[in-house]
Amino acid sequence: MECDSWNAATGEIVVHVIALDEVLVVDVESTCWEGTPPPGEVSEIIEIGICPLAVASGIRGERRSLLVAPSRSSVSPFCTELTTLTADQVAGGVSFAEACAVLRKEFRSGRRVWASYGDYDRKMFERQCADFGVRYPFGPRHLNVKTLFALVHALPREVGMAEAVRLAGQRLDGTHHRGHDDAHNIAGLLAGLIRR
Repeated sequence: MECDSWNAATGEIVVHVIALDEVLVVDVESTCWEGTPPPGEVSEIIEIGICPLAVASGIRGERRSLLVAPSRSSVSPFCTELTTLTADQVAGGVSFAEACAVLRKEFRSGRRVWASYGDYDRKMFERQCADFGVRYPFGPRHLNVKTLFALVHALPREVGMAEAVRLAGQRLDGTHHRGHDDAHNIAGLLAGLIRR
């Protein structure tokens, strides 16, 4: 599949070839607090969970977690309780720029359709890339599995990921609010939607 975009800097039309054999399912975990962030801190990505989904077979690939060291926030006790990620764990992670480079190089993220459950993940990447001057790691095609699930199942509203897994008759696998496990579960939901 090809799609065009306009490069304002050069005035040229850029043709992107998007591979449709696999969808890269992504789920991020971010620093969070029970209330408002402490002064001077902002929520930022601390884990990128990835699970490739083979479109034709519906087979989920190996789930992977990229831990990202925060530079403008700290991991709160609330965040650790929610995600199980500790400050020490994420301090050993890569920089956000390095994580984006891994997505581009190892997962070919710029040439694949990517999916997440809702728009939060996409918006976090867009904001953090802009804030840090990092090249956006994904191509122009994003699937919002949360909206797609609600539409396909004729639900009156969008539902959370764990509820969608239950409604789909699937089992929540792994630890909820860990990026790699959530990406794996979202890939299972997307596989079910593609097969319908």
